[in-house]
Amino acid sequence: MFREMRRKNQLLTKEEAEKILENGTSGTLALLGDEGYPYCVPISYVYNNGRIYFHSAKSGHKIDAVKSYDKASFCVIDKDDVKPQEYTTYFRSVIAFGRIHVIDDKDELISALSLLGERYNPGHPSDCIAEINKFINNVCVLCLDIEHMTGKAARELIKKP
Repeated sequence: MFREMRRKNQLLTKEEAEKILENGTSGTLALLGDEGYPYCVPISYVYNNGRIYFHSAKSGHKIDAVKSYDKASFCVIDKDDVKPQEYTTYFRSVIAFGRIHVIDDKDELISALSLLGERYNPGHPSDCIAEINKFINNVCVLCLDIEHMTGKAARELIKKP
């Protein structure tokens, strides 16, 4: 169902790709938007056990797109080191593909918001819970269940055995 990466010698392992998702702080979420136009939005996230969580307002272009079509992709760039003399960049990135949905279950919503809170303000669980309780009725959380993921790096960054 998913294409194989053409330059397999630049393919990162699943573990390397997951590490990029674990360490990243933002990426670009790609959805099918209005009138079939692609809609890509930069967004913060947290990765946990094959899922990517995003917080959002309860309405808008992103939510409309998710509700009308559940396939999405998400890209995180870990490294983008421009090498002018070589006319290239030394890059490392991940693209995840999957199905996205709005979390409706309150316990799952609180769990996802707690993961996001810990990701962006680590070590303050009581502050996070207070913030969640304050905004729980005005926030939406999206979950991307990853079905396929590829990580790729510039040849110069690939570790040779």
